[in-house]
Amino acid sequence: MMKNSANKDDTKIAIAQIGKYLGLGLQLAVTVVAPLLAGDWIDKHYNTGTLWTIICGVVGCVVGLYDFISQVLNSEKKTKK
Repeated sequence: MMKNSANKDDTKIAIAQIGKYLGLGLQLAVTVVAPLLAGDWIDKHYNTGTLWTIICGVVGCVVGLYDFISQVLNSEKKTKK
């Protein structure tokens, strides 16, 4: 009975540690895709080729990666404390 309880505790700890990172991938994807879609809409609405799609895509990638890296580093700092 003790062994089963220890396994449940280990599982809870693992889920708590992994839970911090589960939403990061979705957040990164949304941060990149939303500006791409906005840039595509601007290009189609104002007939500007692919100018705004490229600009918004680059901005979305930079912002998304910055946010992703900063959240991972902050999480690591909190874990070490």
